[in-house]
Amino acid sequence: MSNLKIFSENIKINSKRVIVRLDLNVPISKSSIEDSTRIEIIEPFIKKLIEKKAKIILISHLGRPKGKVVKELSLNPIFDYLQKSLNTKVYFYKDNIDQKAIDASNNLKQGEVLLIENIRFFKEEEDDNENFAKNLSKLGDFYINEAFSCSHRRQASLHKITNYIDSYGGPLLDKETQSINLIIKNKKKPVTSIIGGSKVSTKINVLLNLSKNTNNLIIVGAMANNFLKFNGLNVGASLLEKGTEDIIKSIYSSAEKNNCNIIIPVDCVVSNDLNGLPKPKSLNEIKSEDIILDIGEKTIELINKTVELSKTVFWNGPAGYFENKNFSKGTLSIAKKISSDTDTKSLISIVGGGDTIAALKNVEFRKVFTHLSTAGGAFLESIEGKELPGIKVLKK
Repeated sequence: MSNLKIFSENIKINSKRVIVRLDLNVPISKSSIEDSTRIEIIEPFIKKLIEKKAKIILISHLGRPKGKVVKELSLNPIFDYLQKSLNTKVYFYKDNIDQKAIDASNNLKQGEVLLIENIRFFKEEEDDNENFAKNLSKLGDFYINEAFSCSHRRQASLHKITNYIDSYGGPLLDKETQSINLIIKNKKKPVTSIIGGSKVSTKINVLLNLSKNTNNLIIVGAMANNFLKFNGLNVGASLLEKGTEDIIKSIYSSAEKNNCNIIIPVDCVVSNDLNGLPKPKSLNEIKSEDIILDIGEKTIELINKTVELSKTVFWNGPAGYFENKNFSKGTLSIAKKISSDTDTKSLISIVGGGDTIAALKNVEFRKVFTHLSTAGGAFLESIEGKELPGIKVLKK
């Protein structure tokens, strides 16, 4: 992926209009932002463009309005946030992408910012409409894709727009693509992948590709229940996905072919309901009413030992039902171990996925990872080995 056109310091953008496609899809409730992480991550780059006296046009989506104007999905709260956090004039444009929009971008002074209303309010965006993309391109002199997390979508502001304007990947997009290479291409072995979450079927291609590219594949979360059952163990009333036997069989056979060691939990923490109290149990003690909600102490030890012997670790998906503090120990232990080995032993650690980040949001220990990715679907599709449409068009 190193043949991407990446935006660099020496491109002269003084007085130039620079379109930046961002992913500001933040959780908003009653017009207030609940978690501003995604905005905070891109602020330094926007501030740098302001410093360099560019005229900045920001494009983002929010939610899935499906081409209609949905009041609750307006970028208004984001506009308020940017007005407070950016030391410059910020304007909000809410009309059609036509001559009026072009005029608004031309009227910007050096270092000023124009935020375009939710781009998915336009049906043409999701249709990857040629004319719409052409009109969008007229808002700027340069285009920068800084929305890696949306780059698996063929949409006008990510895909077709690049046909009509000098286009680059931004520094964060560059970091995301490079971090994927650290797992798949330029890897330091041994590589360990820890995959959690609830469904095997949604991550089957990820698991198959990782079984070819990593030395250890650790399965945690509700997904592990299917592997335990496949291995003849009783999982009580735990969450299971129907019809996964063939998928799991193919993952084991690919792992065997590629000398990849599959590790599944050896003990667990159960309860009778999601809000219940935690009971540690070995796998042969599970009763029919038990629900597995976290990994147990021995599994934590096994994972720690595996991480200890690794040079690269990829982690996606929590180890248990972290929403209840009683079942967050497994997830936090994994985070702590990866974080501390990254800090003290130069472990390369790539941590990604919305749920994983949500699980770590309020932890008190230092979170030190080589790369923390906020991109869910796009990141996993890259791990599957797919070329993302929004990335492909940025190739030199």
